[in-house]
Formats: sequence, structure tokens, C-alpha cells
Amino acid sequence: MMIPSLTETGRRRNLAPKLKKAIILLAAAFALWVIYANLFVISDPLILGILFISGIFTILFLAIGATSRAPDAIPVYDWGLSALSLASGIYFFLSTGVIADRISLLDPFTPDQLFFGSALLFLTLEATRRTTGLGLTGVVMLFLIYNLFGYLLPPPFGHRVSEFSYLLDILVFTTDGLFGVPIQVVASYVFLFVMFGTFLAKAGGGDFFFNLASLVTGRARGGPAKIAVISSGLYGTMSGSPTSDVVATGSITIPVMKRLGYSSRFAAAVEVAASTGGSAMPPIMGSAAFIMAEYTGIAYNEIVLAALLPAIFYYSGVFTQVHLRAVKLDLRPAEGEIPTAAETFKTGWVFLLPIIGIVIALILGYSPTLVAGIGIISTILASMILKETRMTPWQIIEGLGTTTLQILPVAGACAAAGLVIGGLSMTGLGMKSANVILEISNAQPILTLVIAAVVTIVLGLGMPTPSAYILAAVLVGPALAKLGFPTLPSQMFLLYYAILSALTPPIAVAAIAASAIAEDDPFKIAFSAVRLAVVGFLLPFAFVWNPGIVLAGDPVTNTLAVIGAAFATLAIACSVEGMLKHPLSTLERLVLTLAAVGAVCPYPLISLVAILVIAATMGRQIFLMPKPLAKESLEN
Repeated sequence: MMIPSLTETGRRRNLAPKLKKAIILLAAAFALWVIYANLFVISDPLILGILFISGIFTILFLAIGATSRAPDAIPVYDWGLSALSLASGIYFFLSTGVIADRISLLDPFTPDQLFFGSALLFLTLEATRRTTGLGLTGVVMLFLIYNLFGYLLPPPFGHRVSEFSYLLDILVFTTDGLFGVPIQVVASYVFLFVMFGTFLAKAGGGDFFFNLASLVTGRARGGPAKIAVISSGLYGTMSGSPTSDVVATGSITIPVMKRLGYSSRFAAAVEVAASTGGSAMPPIMGSAAFIMAEYTGIAYNEIVLAALLPAIFYYSGVFTQVHLRAVKLDLRPAEGEIPTAAETFKTGWVFLLPIIGIVIALILGYSPTLVAGIGIISTILASMILKETRMTPWQIIEGLGTTTLQILPVAGACAAAGLVIGGLSMTGLGMKSANVILEISNAQPILTLVIAAVVTIVLGLGMPTPSAYILAAVLVGPALAKLGFPTLPSQMFLLYYAILSALTPPIAVAAIAASAIAEDDPFKIAFSAVRLAVVGFLLPFAFVWNPGIVLAGDPVTNTLAVIGAAFATLAIACSVEGMLKHPLSTLERLVLTLAAVGAVCPYPLISLVAILVIAATMGRQIFLMPKPLAKESLEN
């Protein structure tokens, strides 16, 4: 008997045509309700959370089987779980007045409240297991066990909670647990932005972005790898999921790279590094931007603006390393495979309209919900301009239904995260863990940041980005706050390492997805991807040290910080690859590395000197005659 892996999830059912159409219609109807609830009425957070959770679970147990080997036919017990989800939602909706009036932790439960509350807790755990695997489910179970039996532990981790009813009260009958911030964010901003991406892809926007990337970089050295970097970044603005990004764009880019001389390992690593960065690329950012806005109180527009330049630096680092690696091999793509500008923009220009609409809405300061709504409407209207992009009524219905089905894993993960957050606030574990981190690091800022990075990566192994970020924000965030780190840079620090956990061994879910396409070892792919994404691992330390990189200072400070970060990005990429126009000496690599650290320094004089050192070192390389290079292997 095979033991399931921590990342193994339930199988998406391939239903019979009539039943599949019925599920699509049900999911589309649910999506229309979400639009109505967010854009046309002011919903009570508790009611919105209750109806969203019950609706999602009703569909989830019909669409996703219990295991990876589940049959396509829906078994009786899944019909039962779906019916129980619906019944629980109806019960809670009809009882919202009673629930709102009851005094938490004082009023005893009635038998029906105890039954449906326990049922919803069980349904959430099972939904989490089916959509995200045993990893996140196991974490949630550990926290639940701690919440119930932590009173047996000695200080500082002991607490006074010892009753299941106490736990159930906080987790299910308030907006501090299951119906808290994570699921509220999914039920509003995330759902609508995913819908925007779905409609954009349905109309052909994904093909346009890929062709645009091909047009810009396809005829350059290492063109296919550069296409992967740019197209994955563009696709990431729609999906915000490293794994789905790898599958969507990697199925095209990885075979092309292999055909033109890249090793399967390097081709997959390029796609993994590029796809992972999509979760840091505004406006969606793997859903975490919305959660960060709700959790910290920082405006979503401010978070998007702060995230834009670090995302550009991340992709610049990957792009530069890909270019330098291609120079070593002198790889050039076949001319016939690159679309022309006329072919790219003949129909693709219409997809620029919704992007422009979203940018304008963000600049005007509209709420994320309205920004997403504008994106959805403008995408549908723009697609109607040309016959080639026009969506049929059924495609629109499919787009609505597909959005609901795509949101199932995110909803399962964020519902579980709500349980964790509720338990942490109830037991005070967040502040206790912060004190432990500070004690281990002796409150030294650099060491605290290193520990925070490691803990966040460990928390994120095998988990979706939103869940990893939420756990890190609650468990690690207080330690950074106690040391006086500014809120926005420190939260961005945690977000980046939550994102990077997708490509970090030993689990590296994005590398696992790429390995199936590249037919190579996922562990080795992950290590190669880490090397390509090295700028991403260093950037968070830079913008916590110098908040000007995320535009958190005055104009002069921000300008110097951004220039320094740009030079540092190029310096690190060249140092890691060991070349610019020809191989770098060990001394040159050391100089570039040290100067990169100085370039992001918050002290202007040191930063300016470091920038000049980088410019001089790279200028010397650029103006030297390139040496002939023997072809090297691209196994790393």
C-alpha cells in the first residue's frame, strides 16, 4: 500500500458530459452570486463568509475526489458531504441573528449548534486535505491539538484553553476563525481577480502575452528561456500560482528550450524560477497582497506600488542569469518560430485595454473589489471588439464556472488558515513564538531576519502562498515588529520567502510540476531554480535594510535606493554566473558581491561608492574584447 505524499491532493473528476455541464452551471451561478454580493450589496462579513464557505464546499466535494486515485463517478459519501455543506450553510444563514446575539464563551451551545459547528469544522479539514494535501492539513491538526491540549505544556507555551466547546466557539461562531480575514479576502478580492484572469485567458490573452514575450526576446541569445521568463511573469499577473504558471507556460517553453540545446534540468529550472516570481507580481500576487492589506491595514494600492519594483528586480535577476548562461553556449533560436509584430498585435491589442483599465482604476484609488470588477467588465467588452476574440455566451458561462473551480484550492487553504489564526489568537501562541525567536537570535536584527526567513520557508513547504504568508505573518511577524522594522517592508519580507518556498527543496511544489514536463529529477531542478532565483532570496533583506527600495522613504532616498538595487541586481547575477562578456575572475566576483551589498545600503555615501565600483567593474568587462568560449554543460 502506497503512502500518500504531503502534497498529494484529491483528483479532479472527469465527469460525464451532462453532469459536468450541471456542475459548470452550478459553479457559474455561484460566481454570479459572488459578483452580486461584492459589487451590488454591502454584505455582512459573517453572512458573506458563511454563504461562501458552504457554497464552495458544496461544489468542492462533487468536483474533487477523496484521493488522487478517486473514480470519476461521484460516490454516495461525497454526495452526502456536499449535502451536509449545503445544509450547514442554510442553517448558519438562518441562524445568523441568533449567532450574532449570543455571547461567545458564555452562552452554552444548543445541540443543533454543536452539530453543525462540528460538521463545518470537519468539512473544512477534509476540504483542505483534498485541495492542498496532507502537509497543510497536518499543520492545522497540530495547531488544533495544541489548542486543545496545550494547557498541559509548561511555560512559555502553555495556555488555559482545555474545552472543545471553547475552541469551536472561537473558530466557527465568530469572524476570528473560519470566517475571518483569509476567507473574507478570498470571497471578495481574490475571487474577482481570478475571474478577471480567467476571462482574459478565455478570450486569448494568454496567447497574446506569450507571443508578446516571443516578439520582444525571441530572436535574442537564449530566446526561448527569455520568453519563459517574460511570459511566466505576465501570466503570473493573472494566475498568481507558481504551480499553475509552470503547467500553463512550461508545457510550451520547456520543450522548446530542450529542442534548442538547453538541458532538461536547466529548462525546467528557468520555468520554475520565472513562474514562482509571478506570485510577487502585481496586481494579484498569489492572493497574498489582499490578505496583507486586510491584516496590516495598509492600503492595497500602496502594497501593489511597493511590490512592483522588487518584482521587476527579481525578474531582471533571472533574466540576466539566463542571458549570461546563453552567452556561454551561444544559443540562438530558429527564426521561423518567432511571431511578427503584426501577427502579435493583429488581435492582441484588445487585451491591452483591460490592463490599462485596471491601471487607471488603481491610480484613481478605487477599492480592489471595484478594480477587479472593472477588469472583468473591460475584458468582456474588449473581447467583443474583434470576431477572433469574441466570447460566446457559453464561453462566458464557462468562464464563470471555471473561476469557481479554480478557486477551490485557494478557498480550502484559506479556510484552514482561518482555523490556525483563530487558534493562535485564542492561545497567544503568535506572541510566544515571537519571544522565542528573539531569544534565540538575542534580538540581533540580521540574525532575527535569517531565522524569520528560514521559518517562513519551512512553514511554506508544500503550501499555497496565501497560507504560507498568513502563518508567517502571525507567527514570525510580531518578532520583526518588536525589533522596530517598518510594517510594509517586513511584511513584504515574509511574503517573498513564503513565495520562494514553492521552489525551495526538499518539497518545491513548482519543481515537481516542472519535472513531469521536463522528465528530470525535481530535486535537482529545485536546486538549479534556487540558483537562478538568488536575487529573490537576497532582495527581502535589502528592502528591510533600505525601505526606499519599496518606495517607503522620501523621493531622494527612494531614487537612490532603486538605482542601488538595480546595480546590485546586475552585480549579483553576474557574480553568480561568473561572467559578463567573458568569465569573471574570483576577485571580480568577490568585488561585485561586496559592492552589491553596499549599493543597497541606506547610507547614501556608501551606496554611491558601491554603485561606482559596480559600474567600473562591469564597464571594464564590457569594453574588453570577448574571449572565445567553449560550450559548457547547462546541468546547473
